Amino acid sequence: MRFGKTLRQSIHAPWKDKYIDYGKLKSILREDKPDDEDEPWTEEDENHFCDEIFNVQLEKVAQFQEEKVAELRQRVDAAFDKLRDLPPSKAEEDGKPNDHKPTTQWLKDLEAELDDITNEVKELQKYSNINYTGFLKIVKKHDRKRGDRYKIRPMMQVSLSKRPFNSEHAYSPLFNKLSLMYFAVRQQLEEPSTGGAGGTDQPFPVDPDSQPETHNGERYTAHKFWVHPDNLLEVKTYILRRLPALVYSEQSAKGLDANEDPTITSLYFDSSNFQLYGDKVDREAEASSLRLRWYGQLSTKPDIFLEQKNVHANGTSDERKFAIKEKYVKPFLDGEYKMEKSIQKMERQGQRAGDVEDLKSTADVIQEFIKAHKLQPVMRANYVRTAFQKPGDDRVRISIDTDIAFIREDTLDRDRPCRDPKEWHRTDIDISNMSYPFKNINQSEVSRFPYAVLEIKLKEDTNNNSRKRPLWIQDLMGSHLVHPAPRFSKFVQGVASLFEDYVNRLPFWLSDLSTDIRKDPQVAFEEEEERKARRAQNEQVVGSLLGTKLGSYKPSKSSPVAKSYLAERVAVENASAGAGAAASTPRTPGEENGTNSQLRQQPQGGQEDDEEEEGQRQGSGGDYGTLSSVFPGFSLSRYARFRRAKQNGHNNVPLPEGVVEPTEWIKNSGPLQIEPKVWLANERTFLKWQHICILLGTLAISLYTAAGEGTVAEFMGIGYILVAVFAGCWGYYTLHTRREMIVQRSGKDFDIFLGPLVISAALMLALVLNFVFAYRETFGHWRDGGDGGERMISSGYNYTSPGGMGYEDL
Repeated sequence: MRFGKTLRQSIHAPWKDKYIDYGKLKSILREDKPDDEDEPWTEEDENHFCDEIFNVQLEKVAQFQEEKVAELRQRVDAAFDKLRDLPPSKAEEDGKPNDHKPTTQWLKDLEAELDDITNEVKELQKYSNINYTGFLKIVKKHDRKRGDRYKIRPMMQVSLSKRPFNSEHAYSPLFNKLSLMYFAVRQQLEEPSTGGAGGTDQPFPVDPDSQPETHNGERYTAHKFWVHPDNLLEVKTYILRRLPALVYSEQSAKGLDANEDPTITSLYFDSSNFQLYGDKVDREAEASSLRLRWYGQLSTKPDIFLEQKNVHANGTSDERKFAIKEKYVKPFLDGEYKMEKSIQKMERQGQRAGDVEDLKSTADVIQEFIKAHKLQPVMRANYVRTAFQKPGDDRVRISIDTDIAFIREDTLDRDRPCRDPKEWHRTDIDISNMSYPFKNINQSEVSRFPYAVLEIKLKEDTNNNSRKRPLWIQDLMGSHLVHPAPRFSKFVQGVASLFEDYVNRLPFWLSDLSTDIRKDPQVAFEEEEERKARRAQNEQVVGSLLGTKLGSYKPSKSSPVAKSYLAERVAVENASAGAGAAASTPRTPGEENGTNSQLRQQPQGGQEDDEEEEGQRQGSGGDYGTLSSVFPGFSLSRYARFRRAKQNGHNNVPLPEGVVEPTEWIKNSGPLQIEPKVWLANERTFLKWQHICILLGTLAISLYTAAGEGTVAEFMGIGYILVAVFAGCWGYYTLHTRREMIVQRSGKDFDIFLGPLVISAALMLALVLNFVFAYRETFGHWRDGGDGGERMISSGYNYTSPGGMGYEDL
């Protein structure tokens, strides 16, 4: 699609005059004129274009964005001032009187206002993105067609970098305040019985690709997804409506106007042959990883954590970690320091003996792990993390990592090491406070991940050993905004992208990086509904076998599982018959509801047609691999329910007065149209049967002719002739039977098993009888002795050999 059309489709109607005038700039460039008819591009033309794009269009867009950001800040501050009147929850807990308790309607109005602000922030970000792209597109056209003497793309990039175009940092303060206000409002609105993190909890089955983790004795189930940059803002706003943003750093804790989320650096270790990487890719039972992690720049002296993550044979994982000062990192890695000073400090402070012993054992285990595997820093992952979690409620923890970059830290090449072997980290990056996108280092040593990584951690209920997820989490995980990335690992991705020549195994998700992970919303919705329906069918089968009810599923009205063939056909016919009228006169919601109600009032015969057709569609392979395909009686499809009701005699529903049961199905109306491949398939089957008939006939005649005085061979030849005649007649019968089924548009099964079973049984019986008779006659003559036995053996070989050859050919 051309960018001009994309721009027209992306325009927000209230701001239509504030976008880049892409058509005007193209006309100044004379883009529509061929090169051979174009006038020379003069200095005056160049000045006119530069003045229009830099002084008119860019200033217009930049000024409008600044005004809207300032306006949104004022609206956010005004809403925040309203929240100052909210009573603290502590006063209610203490039973103190509260005369200023807000009404539910007031809170809902405030929440609606926050929704309006959030939606406008999303529109503004889309506005910035499309205009940013437009400016780069038009200067690219200029440099390609008019850039013989002047290239203005570098100037445009510098101008855009000075303005808050296409940057999330401009909206971070707004999001921080909005998330806290959403949290305060929802705390007042939510009932005490509502589920964790806003919304009703629903039990969900164990996902085989989820990753159970253990933190501080609590078990979590982690789900990982990729988020395309185009969907990132929508995902963030969707989450902040239900969970507040988590404050990480002291800078952000000082106020709500912190401009940036924390930057996290994880320095991963591995051996020279990448043993830890190989164990994680192969999903070994006891795979482990080791990393150093800190927040912000290393020059600010942050806390450094040394962490070891272990994955056990049952699929669960746990972590060992402790804090270590920067000056002790190198001695600890070399085995010269064993955390003595930290242990002595804990003992002086009078901390529990168990905590001191835990630090000793953890340090010894990690140090022994480093020594045994000869680990060294090989790669760092740098990313910006935005986290969401309710204060004091860790049932739902969500993090979004953006600006992900992987950088080599190895010394595998002794002549040109990426890191000084005497240091434990790259000083060229940390001393200069280098940040994303790391343009000042060798670009072959850095790999930038194109997507954001969303991780959802759900706490398990250890009391009843169940797992629950809020409905809004379930909707987010099944939406088009996220792409499932089970078992994704930054460590594995970084090694695979930077050390491809050093490793022989690559992760399975690398192929997804070469495709566009964005999905059509309707397609994603239909796929999720079908997955839910298959899961419900499996639960019904298991519940029926165990005598319990594991769950129920009701598809939504717009779900493809709930759609009928009749409704789809009527919609298609209406669209094809009145496309012009529909384009000029759009239908009102009332008219659409009226149409749907008419579809629901169709007579029973039409419903039967609907169910039969739906059953055929579902039986064509949509449920292949599910338990309902193995146990059809447990299927939840409307077709299966109708057939069960019909067999039980419960389908005799009286028709409404004036409604007559139709004599012809809707699918049988209209002219007969049959694809040629259907006829050819039927004829191909007939020709195969004739081929079998000819083979068996040839075998039978050969046996009968060569039999001579052999009674057994003569009878076997007659038997094969009868089988050959049956094969020919059966092929002719199936040809005409299936032809009639095709012409009549029958919904019956085309498979007819009688013929193949009869022929197979006859051939097997003939082979057994042939062997038995030949065996008895041959060894009977042997007992008589003499040459006759040898002649009979020879004779037996002659008349059994053709039969054997015939079976192999058949």
